[in-house]
Amino acid sequence: MRRHDLDWLRVIVFSILIFYHVGMFFVPWDYHLKNNILYPNLKWPMLFVNQWRLPILFVISGMGTYYALSKKSGFSFIKERIWRLFLPLLVGMLFIVPPQVYFERLSTLEFTGNYFEFWPSKAFLGSYPEGNLSWHHLWFLPYLLIFSLILVPIFLYLKNHKENRLLKLTERLASSTFGLFWLIFPLFIYNSILAPNYPSTHALVGDWFNLINYITLFFFGFILISVKETFWKTVMHHRKIYLLCGILGFSFLLLIWLVFERSPLIYYMESLVRAFNTWSWIMTIFGFAASYLNGRNAFLSYANESVYPFYILHQTVTITLGYYLMNLDWGLLSKFTLMVFGTFGISLLIYEYGIRRWKFIRPLFGLKQNKLTAASDEEVPKICLSEQS
Repeated sequence: MRRHDLDWLRVIVFSILIFYHVGMFFVPWDYHLKNNILYPNLKWPMLFVNQWRLPILFVISGMGTYYALSKKSGFSFIKERIWRLFLPLLVGMLFIVPPQVYFERLSTLEFTGNYFEFWPSKAFLGSYPEGNLSWHHLWFLPYLLIFSLILVPIFLYLKNHKENRLLKLTERLASSTFGLFWLIFPLFIYNSILAPNYPSTHALVGDWFNLINYITLFFFGFILISVKETFWKTVMHHRKIYLLCGILGFSFLLLIWLVFERSPLIYYMESLVRAFNTWSWIMTIFGFAASYLNGRNAFLSYANESVYPFYILHQTVTITLGYYLMNLDWGLLSKFTLMVFGTFGISLLIYEYGIRRWKFIRPLFGLKQNKLTAASDEEVPKICLSEQS
């Protein structure tokens, strides 16, 4: 059975990504461009979203892989992953990301010419941040490609041996209210041991915390969707309990950040609470989505197709707008609103008139080549590259 709630979650979470990247322009955290005035308190809602935003995307991606493998052989799946992930990554690194680096170099006075003096002659010299070649926000694509290639033999085994012990254990855990909370312990170990030694870089090489953490969540997504209604009934029935767990978990995190002195004991406590909080919100979101969003409409069909191109385009639009707004004497609300609506609006125009209608352009942004006038549920591609049956 098709799960429209996963389609909705994919659209919603990637829409949140636009708000998040606009927010990065205004908070004290490291980012490619910064506003002339920073707003430290804006980090609190962003910290809340940070707890589950990327983890749930990898879980959804694992679920999508289950549907893709249900209709394809292992070879066909691998071929499609390379086509749908590597080609947009290459196009993005050649044409979409360089304007971001260009405006960053202008803002720091490391470069002073026009764009075509920067691209292509200087755009691909050296690796970012010392050089200019980068995948920036498109890091999700190579990570997802590598996870898919590594895990496909295991996924095929699980697909062809449905009575194996792992899936039986997952089904037993999913049958009880808190059974699936046993899955937080690997996340706790990664947070407590790997995270301090391998800070997040999204550079692939040496990014061990992200690699191991996200491949685990990707794997969790596959095994959870494999037990089907057992999982969905549990998260729907106990969604309010999981919501309470999430509220308590994030509240405790705030207490740790704001009140407690740093010590080894507090650090391990924070790591455990982080894992608990992340998983609570993932279970909450799945529960409420399954209860209220498992229906289709025309907007969802259109949005599902547009999500992948929007993801590829959006940060370049955001940074371009930010460069021209960063030194204006405007308030937070004015700049934030203009950047959000501008990012959505300009990305929509580029997608609708520059990508969607052109069959030779569509594959460059991860879309199927056939021109769609009204995307059906069977035709729409997914940013997480699932193909639900």
